[in-house]
Amino acid sequence: MSENTHKNHSHWNEAASTYNSRFGKTIQQIIEEIQEHHEWIGVDWVEESSSDEDAESSPAPHKTSIGVDLTEGMVNEYNTSARNQGIPESEMYAVQGNLIDAAVPDPPEFAGEEFFDFDIAAVGLGFHHFDDPALAAKRLAQRLKKGGVLMIVDFLPHSHVSSGSGDHRPEAAHTVTHNGFSEVDVKKIFGDAGLGASFDYKVIGKGIVFSDEDKKMERSVFFAKGVKL
Repeated sequence: MSENTHKNHSHWNEAASTYNSRFGKTIQQIIEEIQEHHEWIGVDWVEESSSDEDAESSPAPHKTSIGVDLTEGMVNEYNTSARNQGIPESEMYAVQGNLIDAAVPDPPEFAGEEFFDFDIAAVGLGFHHFDDPALAAKRLAQRLKKGGVLMIVDFLPHSHVSSGSGDHRPEAAHTVTHNGFSEVDVKKIFGDAGLGASFDYKVIGKGIVFSDEDKKMERSVFFAKGVKL
């Protein structure tokens, strides 16, 4: 496990139990934007009428959604939320693991056939935490069927904010490895991963507001998608 991976695991595993309650409004913003852009995404994946306050509520019914997270805490929260909504495990569940470890090209925990031939893989605000976003895109592309879509939500390029500076002193700053991505950046990442077909990068005009008690931070975000050739 790299030093950065260890930092992310430690921080987000500890933060998991309060994440939805602390950032529920932010999560809901992202859900609403995904719902508004469901035709642009190009996969019958999201349910327009959904109004629940967690990210797990956005996939459409009659689909199997598998979440993957580095931390056991986040996986537990995901699965608990799904069960509390009455969604059966056969339709939605999460597993713990690291799909993008450069030292492990074929993670044994993801060897089952259920982890291949997806219609869509989506990463929400995760690429800026990854050691190697280009490797992440390639690993995810391997899991898509031909014609499958990779979609990511992440930040536009921005200045670095350290945990000891700035008005908001974000506690997760030490887990960040990339200060956003331009369209040129993402287009190359997707193209090199074999996801260059129908590439599009869309800036979300409203941006996203992160608020936690007396702290508030605004970030411009984008959606990007590419289709596996």
